[in-house]
Amino acid sequence: MDIFKKMEEYDYEQLVLCQDKNTGLKAVIAIHDTTLGPALGGTRICEYESDEDAIEDALRLAKGMTYKNAALGLNLGGGKAVIIGDPKKIKSEALFRAFGRFVEGLNGRYITGEDMNATQEDASYINCETDYIVGLETGSGNPSPVTAFGVFKGIQAAVNEIYGTDDLTGKTVAIQGLGAVGRILAQHLHEAGAKLYVTTRDRAKLDKAVADFGATAVGLDEIYGIECDVFAPCARGAIINDKTIEQFRCRIIAGAANNQLAEPRHGDMLEEKGILYVPDYVINSGGVINIIDDISGREYNREKALKNTAKIYDACKKVFEIAKRDGIPTYKAADRMAEERIAAVGKIKKIYNR
Repeated sequence: MDIFKKMEEYDYEQLVLCQDKNTGLKAVIAIHDTTLGPALGGTRICEYESDEDAIEDALRLAKGMTYKNAALGLNLGGGKAVIIGDPKKIKSEALFRAFGRFVEGLNGRYITGEDMNATQEDASYINCETDYIVGLETGSGNPSPVTAFGVFKGIQAAVNEIYGTDDLTGKTVAIQGLGAVGRILAQHLHEAGAKLYVTTRDRAKLDKAVADFGATAVGLDEIYGIECDVFAPCARGAIINDKTIEQFRCRIIAGAANNQLAEPRHGDMLEEKGILYVPDYVINSGGVINIIDDISGREYNREKALKNTAKIYDACKKVFEIAKRDGIPTYKAADRMAEERIAAVGKIKKIYNR
């Protein structure tokens, strides 16, 4: 990988490689853009086939955070961190504290939080070394329930766009992934009267969803071909690709996973197939909305957080309107909405302030 060429392609500001021999820490922090404010993005813990794959993932996720924060009208830039390794083997207090010192060294340019395979306990260790972390138990806490609620509102917006109603009674939703967000999304959809098909690698979670929600369990690969109203990807990214697009039998794709399009052209292909794609960084932004009070220093207000997260419905509808107005796919419409805001704020005259 030509790292500087990759960074120049989407104008990334900074890439930090973190290594601590004593704790075994190997991490990447990517900062994409800080035009609107400090870069916000969680830290995930994951095994990668190569260091290049880890860097690629961090860069892609950081750019997604920039667009997510801009599209939702937040005064935040985009960043992301990945800690490389098997989360079942590498975790320790010392490792997370070492990582926290690297975050502290960025002096507020990057604010982190929980992401895939990270827990509240892990976050508390990072917090021992830096205050540039959000979503702690002492603040807004685990963002997953609010993220799930936001995805639910986005699904309602998409169903309204296609069927002219917010009512999900009798609608069929295929959920890929039953983790912290997918499980709660399934509960919301069940309570709204939707019929569920579910899949996940964790058999216990699969069985519980069947028992609790009357869901139908299907195979990991079978989920793509389920005839449904909504396909909701809530696991890892890049699941919309050449192989899966041919299998989709849905009207809508709307889920919590990040970077769902393997390549931009796959968004064009969904448009050609008549599938309404709800851009991931818009629909899954509830977690970011949830921690705004942590950043501002205000006391966390759950009712206010949910009220603000419900506005994801309106943000999704705005993306659909831009797509129709400009004759472009929804993924481009979301980018346009975010880029226009970044450009407008970037033109504000800088005033020297010592």
